[in-house]
Amino acid sequence: MRKDYRPYAIKKGWLKFQKFYTRHFLAPQLQSLGKGFLFLGPWHVQLFGGPITIGDYATVIATSDKKVRLSVWPETPGQGAIRIGDYTLVCPGVRISAAESIVIEDNCMLANGVYVTDSDWHGIYDRVSMGRAQPVHLEKNVWVGDSAIICKGVTIGENSIVGAGAIVVDDIPANCVAVGNPARVVKQLDPKETFTTRAHWYADPQRLAREFVRWEQAVLKGNTFFGWLRHSLFPRRDG
Repeated sequence: MRKDYRPYAIKKGWLKFQKFYTRHFLAPQLQSLGKGFLFLGPWHVQLFGGPITIGDYATVIATSDKKVRLSVWPETPGQGAIRIGDYTLVCPGVRISAAESIVIEDNCMLANGVYVTDSDWHGIYDRVSMGRAQPVHLEKNVWVGDSAIICKGVTIGENSIVGAGAIVVDDIPANCVAVGNPARVVKQLDPKETFTTRAHWYADPQRLAREFVRWEQAVLKGNTFFGWLRHSLFPRRDG
């Protein structure tokens, strides 16, 4: 799509429908869902088991070809949990699978295709068992790059970055960049620098919402319902 031809009223209605869908179909499956959430493509979010909790102002983006899957498969009934903190970003294709415990703290960002698991899901010798699970913990403001894999028993320290395609099998300390397979630290971040987090972005959510409205109205200005319908049915290169 070269341009969004929707009138602002259509886009606004579409966003409201996605919020309604999230509240009606997804929220009842979660242990808790915080305020200010934004789910884009919520019908492509798959939830299984629980408890699964998601904090305030979380952004979850899912698409038909890259669904977001949050699953709790405990070996013993009553165990297992996923906890996702405030201001988190979950991109298309993210999978989080917990047998014991996966904690993702505030301001974390999980890029396209990230996989986080606390279990091997099969034993080395006993292939019909679930194997031994070990908790996973992503501390505040962790950024996990495209298609990275976070394996069982791993803790990633505050502010650290995991590079695209990395496979993390050991702990990553705070304030560093880790890349590769297996992931190794290649750069130290300066903890004295100020980190601008997603919480800063949401510091005044009402003001942020007003800015988004003004921006969208400017981008979609002049669009009409019949113009949008015509471009949807008979797209043209010249717009």
